[in-house]
Amino acid sequence: MLNIAICDDEINIGAELERTLTDILDTLNIKHEIDVFLGATDFLRHFGNSANFAPFATHYDLIFLDIMFAQEKIDGVEIGKLIRNDNNISAIVYISWEKNYAMELFQNRPLDFLIKPIKSAEIERVVRTYLKIAGYMNGNFTYKKGRETFKLPIKSITHLENRKRKVILHLADGTQDEFYGSLKQLYSEQLSKFDFLFIHASYVVNYDYVTAVKFDQMTVVGGLLLPISPNRRVEIRAAYTEILKRRRL
Repeated sequence: MLNIAICDDEINIGAELERTLTDILDTLNIKHEIDVFLGATDFLRHFGNSANFAPFATHYDLIFLDIMFAQEKIDGVEIGKLIRNDNNISAIVYISWEKNYAMELFQNRPLDFLIKPIKSAEIERVVRTYLKIAGYMNGNFTYKKGRETFKLPIKSITHLENRKRKVILHLADGTQDEFYGSLKQLYSEQLSKFDFLFIHASYVVNYDYVTAVKFDQMTVVGGLLLPISPNRRVEIRAAYTEILKRRRL
């Protein structure tokens, strides 16, 4: 479970950030809870007596923290210091209309600094950066053969193929394995959050091993050509372009 806090005294920004995060994490199939706080006082009260700044007992994995609050005596920089006094684990992402806080924020070791209005692509980039650092994006793929369960690194898979009710697992070292299963279910439950592309009813491809893309086919490392279903061509091209853009940010 990924626990996220949003602290911003602008209601519209907090609500939009929550919606965007929910969409991203739902797409990535990551269970999460998001708490939204309308300013520093509301945020600090959640952790105890804000008058004496009791220790931050409640743990959040990722905190989106505004820097300036219109009607507060404390700002996001000071809140960051309070968090770091008790917590070196939570990742802090500062958000602001201003760009000139870099040196002040450095001591709080933020994960990132986003300028309002925040674009959804920037939020997704930050989320994926955090997930990679936290190990969410370096996971293992599991599958069963009979009563045995097998596990291997996601990064070792080039693509999966559906063939007569069996899933053929193709690995980067040239080896294969096969087992009974649903390609659609495997993609939905395990692979979609790792930048795999469901290009055809019979093929799911790891983006990291794609060497070329045409409108109707995709080339995987080794020169293998795989077809893209006619009804998925627009969707796959858009998804491929989005991954490419995100990784270049």
